[in-house]
Amino acid sequence: MWSFLTYAQSGKRIKLKKGVWIAQLLLNEVDKLPFQLEIGDNFSFTVINGDERITLSAPEVKNDSIHVRFPYFNSELVFASHQKQHLSGYWINFNKGTNYRIPFQANYGAGPRFPSPEDPSHSCAVNGRWKVAFEPGTDSEYPAVGIFDQSSGSNRVFGTFLTETGDYRFLEGNCTPDSLYLSCFDGSHAFLFKARKSDDQLNGQFFSGKHWHCDWNASMNATFELPSPEKLTYVKNNEGVHFNLKTLTGEDFTFPNPEFKGKVVIIQIMGSWCPNCLDETQYYKNLYSSYHDSGLEIISIGYETGESFTDYAANITRLKNKLDLEFTFLVGGAANKGLASEHFKVLNEVISFPTSIFIGRDGEVKRVHTGFNGPGTGSYYLEYVEKTNALIQTLLNQ
Repeated sequence: MWSFLTYAQSGKRIKLKKGVWIAQLLLNEVDKLPFQLEIGDNFSFTVINGDERITLSAPEVKNDSIHVRFPYFNSELVFASHQKQHLSGYWINFNKGTNYRIPFQANYGAGPRFPSPEDPSHSCAVNGRWKVAFEPGTDSEYPAVGIFDQSSGSNRVFGTFLTETGDYRFLEGNCTPDSLYLSCFDGSHAFLFKARKSDDQLNGQFFSGKHWHCDWNASMNATFELPSPEKLTYVKNNEGVHFNLKTLTGEDFTFPNPEFKGKVVIIQIMGSWCPNCLDETQYYKNLYSSYHDSGLEIISIGYETGESFTDYAANITRLKNKLDLEFTFLVGGAANKGLASEHFKVLNEVISFPTSIFIGRDGEVKRVHTGFNGPGTGSYYLEYVEKTNALIQTLLNQ
């Protein structure tokens, strides 16, 4: 069944077909990042990454192009349709400036993200847990855990990478007889992973948008663990948490203060541009709803992209309104971990957005958690939610 959208393009009526389209970001002359784009009733546009569904804002027609914005991040797809089953245009990420754009195209029809053999049994097997190194052999090397889910006899792969500062969210891809391909596109992350497989080893490249890429390798390892996210950032003195920042309307906000005295408080150091922060914020929305009446408060401090306080506050306000959040939001300033470290001298350093500080009714820091492993990590996320809910219940009962 055809859907129709009428807009000015050489006086023609453009037809878009409902259903799943295979889309691509053209990172360079060789590497293409694929994702699924579904067009539904009333011209709804949904980006699909594994189990994740991201419904974009209602389309706007400007001149000869359709603009659809991502719901939580300051970015959009801009495209035109010159054929019934083909779209072409750009992804523009305003967080990186108005000139940061990557060519985008889409063709109608469901299918695998990456080219793969017709007979899935000819694909290599990657199911399981992997010890990973990004930028191996350099001063910037960092570890990760790869978790890949591949059903027996299938060439489709789902999974993610866990790092010390958060996960790489919902990855989806395919295997060929000797290679693995994975991708994720959520309006902020534009991740492409490709690797050759030999025995129980992977060696490949990781692309983040058009601006950065590195080597990575991995070996099958069922027991490898990253350092605890509760030990990376820690309290270095007993002076307590003190800061003076601005509210979204520019008023002074000092902590501690009488309003929060005797409460259990989570201070979230975050950015509205950060997908891991988004995952954590959505969890905190549920946590706040469950425990606010019992004495839980959440203060979310945004470190933002932009040129001014007005830009920072607008970015935070957009996220706050989109998620219908009721806890306290403050403006930290520019998206700079050094600046966040200056504001929180009680900590050794802030190495990641997000970082959360858990404070008991007595005003003492009970836990500091670096990064966030969201729903894309499966059992890791569920275990963290269970553990944190238990902590909040314990602190509220003290």
